[in-house]
This record gives sequence, C-alpha cells and structure tokens, in this order.
Amino acid sequence: MTPERTRERDRERELEKERERERSMPRIRLDLPRERRARLLPEYDPEAFGRLSERIARFLGTGRFIVWMTVIIILWVLWNIFAPGSLKFDEYPFIFLTLMLSLQASYAAPLILLAQNRQDDRDRVNLEQDRKQNERSIADTEYLTREIAALRMGLGEVATRDWIRSEFQDLIKEMDERRDLFPGAGGRGRDVPDR
Repeated sequence: MTPERTRERDRERELEKERERERSMPRIRLDLPRERRARLLPEYDPEAFGRLSERIARFLGTGRFIVWMTVIIILWVLWNIFAPGSLKFDEYPFIFLTLMLSLQASYAAPLILLAQNRQDDRDRVNLEQDRKQNERSIADTEYLTREIAALRMGLGEVATRDWIRSEFQDLIKEMDERRDLFPGAGGRGRDVPDR
C-alpha cells in the first residue's frame, strides 16, 4: 500500500468514528419540546396552588376565622383544665397548643405572602392596561383638540348667518338713505304715466 492510500483509509476511519459519535449522542431539536425529566419532588399546578392559597388567605382575613380560632382555643384550654386527668392531652403550660398555633402561623404566613404576590401581579397587569388606555385617551383627546382648532380656524373665514344678516341690514339702510336723497327716483308718487 502506498502512503496516500493509508492516509485516505485513516481519514475514512476518523470520519466513520465521528459519524458514530454523532449517532450515539441525542439529537437536540429546537422544534420539539424537551422530554420531561424525572423529578424528586412532586409536581403541582402553580395556578391551582395559587388559587388555593388565595382562598385560604381570604378566609384567614375574616372575622369567621377569628371566632372559630377563639372558640377552639377556649375549648382546648377548658378541656385541659377541667377534664379528668386521664382525658387531658395538654397540661397547663399548653405546650401542644403553642406548637399547633406556631404550626398554623408558619403555614399561614407564606400562604398570605403568595396570595399578596399574586394580587401584586394582577395589580401590575391592571396598572399597565390602565396606563395604555390613558395613553390612548390622551392621544384621542389631542387629536380631537387639533381637529376642533382646525375647524375654528376654518370657520373664521366662513360667512355666518349673523354676519350675512348684518350685511343685508346695512345694505337696506344704505338703499333707504339713497331713496331719501332722490325722492322721485323710485317711481313713487306718480299716478299718471308719461306719454
């Protein structure tokens, strides 16, 4: 074999290896969505979770929640003070009650913050829409103002009814004055025609 033939064979082998590597690698296509990866954490619908958090936050901000919470705490305390010793589940310092209230507060705070963030997002979108609507209204108002100004300028050169009426009245006065200066010129006062 010649050295040229050997080089060609080596090049072909290298190209074949490169093609094989390309085939073994997954092809990345931009027109297809990525395959889902296995996740360790459970998946949830953020929109549904957000709606649930808003409902909980809305309930936590009502008088009904405060009344129910007060009733539960009073019953808890009364049960653990006056119940027989074998039925008590939380003795006087009420450590379990404190734990339950802390647990409720630790869940309530993030849910309320999530609901507030969602409300802020909605407010931001509404504010942006209002701003765009205001810009359109201002542009429309400026356009109408320019049109009215153009009409006023155009009407300044147009004869109005009052102006024409005043001109006619001036002409009638002028004609009456001429008749008074030339009394025989209008054909008045002559009963007999000229022969």
